[in-house]
Order: sequence, then structure tokens, then C-alpha cells
Amino acid sequence: MKKTVLLCAAFILLCGLLGCGGKKGAEGGQEASAYGDPLEVLNAVVASYEADDLFAMYGGNQKQAVMDAPGKFDIAETEELELNLGMPKEQLSDIEDAASMVHMMNANTFTGACYQLKEGADIDGLAKAAVSQIKETQWICGQPDTVVTIQVGGSYLITAFGNAELIEQFKNNAVSALEGAKVIQEESIA
Repeated sequence: MKKTVLLCAAFILLCGLLGCGGKKGAEGGQEASAYGDPLEVLNAVVASYEADDLFAMYGGNQKQAVMDAPGKFDIAETEELELNLGMPKEQLSDIEDAASMVHMMNANTFTGACYQLKEGADIDGLAKAAVSQIKETQWICGQPDTVVTIQVGGSYLITAFGNAELIEQFKNNAVSALEGAKVIQEESIA
């Protein structure tokens, strides 16, 4: 009898733990996401490119760069987060995790980042802050043409800036490849 009770208790505990590991639904305050982290989001976008359209890239931050793929970005690198990806340091309290992909030729040609947001973060406010930071940046090597922000469910924000054609391709791929993706902002950088 004790073994049966212990087995039942273990089963109930296991089911409870599996439930806790899931993604939050609407009643949890954040829309459920089909993606486990920002790197998975960017990898899904990159996988949607035709081979001829994909550009040489690196991902991540300087200390843990990955060649020819998006990479995890250490958000503790706040200076790099702001200077290279265009996310103001003041917004860090709303960000849980990040990943990036940058054109090998020049960051102004294409820079993309995906941010996993903490529960309760204002995604529209974060998008506006990033666009403002990117537009106010003093570029040394040419000005990017366009900036776009894309919401993916309620958990992720994508920012991308650079050459208008590359941004258009990225935006179209992201919206078609990612579940729950919609454009928040798209602006010319002039």
C-alpha cells in the first residue's frame, strides 16, 4: 500500500514539475511562445532563407562569437548591447536573454537581434527605445537605410537595421517563418 501511495505521489509530483516547465499562457501574463529562446527564433528565420539570399554573418557578442550563424548574446555586455545592437542599457531590466546576427562585411549592412522579454515588459516601449537609439547613433562607416521591429508572440522582440533590401528580405522571412510574428515598426533612417 505504501509503495502505491508513493508511486502515485511521485507521478503527481512529476506531472506538476513538467507543467511548471512549460511556457506561460494568457492567464500567466505572457502569451505562450513556440520558441525556447532568442537563438531558436533567429535560427528559424535563417533557415527560411534561400541559399542564394543568405549572407555571410557572425552571431553572438565579441567574447563568444559564432561564425556563419546567429549566436547567443550575453546581455551582461551592456556597452556592446547598446553600441552594436542598438538596445539602450536602460532597457536591460526588461530583457531576459538575447541572440544576434550581423553581416560579416559591415554591421551597418545588416544587424539583427532577438530579445526574450521578462514577464510584464512593455514590448512597444522596448521597440520604440531601440528604434530611437538606432536612429540617434552616429555611424562611422555609412548610415543604415532602414530599421524594423518585429514582435513574436508576447515573449520576443526582434530588431534589425541595415540595407533596405536586406531588411525587407529579413522582415518577410521572419513574418512568414515565425509563429505569431508581426511588424511593430518600420522606419527609414535618415
